[in-house]
Amino acid sequence: MSLRVELSHTVNCQDVVKIARDACHVILRVYHSKAESWNVEHKADDSPLTRADKDANAVICDGLARIAPHIPIVSEENQQVAYETRKGYQYSWCVDPLDGTKEFLKRNGQFTVNIALLHGSHPVLGVVAVPVDGTVYWAVKGKGAFVQRRGQEAQRLQCAEVDMSRSGLVVVASASHLTPETQEFVAQLQAPTFQQMGSSLKLLMVAEGVAHVYPRLAPTCEWDTAAAHAVVEEAGGCVLQAGSCDSKGKLLEDWKAALAKQISVQYNKESALNPYFVVYGRKSQSILA
Repeated sequence: MSLRVELSHTVNCQDVVKIARDACHVILRVYHSKAESWNVEHKADDSPLTRADKDANAVICDGLARIAPHIPIVSEENQQVAYETRKGYQYSWCVDPLDGTKEFLKRNGQFTVNIALLHGSHPVLGVVAVPVDGTVYWAVKGKGAFVQRRGQEAQRLQCAEVDMSRSGLVVVASASHLTPETQEFVAQLQAPTFQQMGSSLKLLMVAEGVAHVYPRLAPTCEWDTAAAHAVVEEAGGCVLQAGSCDSKGKLLEDWKAALAKQISVQYNKESALNPYFVVYGRKSQSILA
């Protein structure tokens, strides 16, 4: 499954899948070693960084440079490129070599490798790999979304149908640690049930149809979501903006008004911070309550 990105070049999605699998292997080598060898550091925002993040980043950047040397790479673990340069990118990679480092440190398995190809401000190819169980998700714009579990054939993904007036919708959110905005969102729903998950796996639960909606009314960054965003859209869902936030993650506008505009989350912005957003499955009628 390939995507033509320029008249002279085609990116094969399975080449990206292989790179993600290779990154999983180096992550697992660290994961299964003694914790004292993980070289845990803390970045300026106090988020953790481990040897697994760095090793996976090197594998991914080397691999992407090999298969598509003309496409620039924006990774959480690389030196950030000035927006004056990035705004001219026609295509670019958006990478999180280890999404869910806090989950990695807990050894709960809920972390992923995220690789997205952006065309301007929108993801057109996405690969998300789960190191602990070997599951890989991928999508190419206009060609569908797929999942392959270890030892099985690839299966096409389809989001569950969403009717916001229906009782019992499955929501990916924490039932015990909800932000005020998330509580307000959930209050619109009738007798929802909750699932909890780490990293980009929350978006993929919607893509797989095991959850109906994922309100993320709290800060995230572009590399956290871009790859899974592509998978959700090709599975029939959407990732809609619910209000921009400042550099500290504080919401700057009414989330309901922002969500009502039904604008997809955009990427390669001046700030790497995402707006607040809500992920929905397939629309049965208006997705807004």
